[in-house]
Amino acid sequence: MKFSIRILLIIILLISVGAYLMYYYTIREIAKERIEKKVLRVVYLPLPRLKGDITLEEAIALRRSIREYEEKPLALEQLAQILWAAQGITDVKREFRAAPSAGATYPLELYVVVGHKGVVNLEAGIYHYDPKAHVLKLLKHGDFRVKLYEACIRQTWVKQAPVVIVVTAIYERTTLRYGERGIKYVHMEVGHVGQNIYLQATALGLGTVVVGAFYDEEVKKVLGLSEQENPLYVIPIGHPKWRHEITIKELKDYIEQQRKKYKG
Repeated sequence: MKFSIRILLIIILLISVGAYLMYYYTIREIAKERIEKKVLRVVYLPLPRLKGDITLEEAIALRRSIREYEEKPLALEQLAQILWAAQGITDVKREFRAAPSAGATYPLELYVVVGHKGVVNLEAGIYHYDPKAHVLKLLKHGDFRVKLYEACIRQTWVKQAPVVIVVTAIYERTTLRYGERGIKYVHMEVGHVGQNIYLQATALGLGTVVVGAFYDEEVKKVLGLSEQENPLYVIPIGHPKWRHEITIKELKDYIEQQRKKYKG
């Protein structure tokens, strides 16, 4: 009887291990699916800069959500710098990226929708960013901003910006390790990426805004995403028609005014 129970337990254990391995390798294939997409062209981006023209403090003070853009293209160097700030490699030994990720699972993917004459010397199309090689992979030819604008409930800044970055997530990369709580970690991570894009765009003299109101399935259709990949942010970027400014005196006067309620 004891022998039979042991055999039964071993069988159950083997079935459990087999099921786990099948699940693990299925998820691993999902995580790698973008590599297998048909690539029409590879664009080698200019290398990122590690020093800018303004300080981090200045970028934080000047950051604003900008929804009005001039009809002026971005330089390829500007686009490359923003992509690196969002997901680029900052530790070549461990392949850590610019934005923190729970367990370095990196569930996010970046797509770039480039309009007609949206970037100097870059054709209109939908591109996928490879952070390790710092390249753009062309997936679709053409200007898809109007279709993306329609998927984003007709928010005009989506079709007016020369470039739109779409951040997507493959949740399984993180939930495989952390379970359902991993979904929260993915949402935290996309916030980190969004702020990096905001600050880098500001430092480059550009304007941007993060958009969360859109029809998920329509955005997926425009980009040609699989069922496992979910859009989280749509981020138009362009040369702003106006810029926010603040002086240290304005900030000092405001803080001193607010402190009066704490003084007797």
